[in-house]
Amino acid sequence: MSVEKPKRMWRRPSWDEYFLKLAMLASERATCPRMHCGCVLVKDRYVLSTGYNGSLPDTPHCYSDGCIVVKGHCVRTNHAEINAICHAARHAVSLAGATAYVTNMPCTACAKALIAAGIGRVVVFSEYHDNLGEHFLGESGVVLDRLPVPEKLIRYDLETYTSAIPSAEQMPSDD
Repeated sequence: MSVEKPKRMWRRPSWDEYFLKLAMLASERATCPRMHCGCVLVKDRYVLSTGYNGSLPDTPHCYSDGCIVVKGHCVRTNHAEINAICHAARHAVSLAGATAYVTNMPCTACAKALIAAGIGRVVVFSEYHDNLGEHFLGESGVVLDRLPVPEKLIRYDLETYTSAIPSAEQMPSDD
């Protein structure tokens, strides 16, 4: 048996950073150009559900058919938090005591939905113009943590991992 020390140091993300990065990744699926938001619902370091702001199933998307704007808000899409809660409900997943990692501060309606679903903590790195969400979270005893934006880069350096072999598509050609 041999012990190999790493050739270089890396910074392992904290659990909060990890789940916020997953929320950022979920936001890439958003279908409304006015805002991309992602939400990851987690309990005991286990992902229960994810969501992003997007249209209802089997209905047109903002990107293809345009936003439906009422009083300055697009109403064609559900917010990320609502979609994450609905996804959990469809699969009979309890959210009691879970943490919501959201790219943006939840709006009033989403904050109330998170509270009603039993979420005990909300973690965000960006604000939202609607500030009543924070009021209701505080009033309900839900912990709100604002953290810095996690690093946007995903570090996966296949070429330096000694136990990994690139797939055939990634191998340089002999041409």
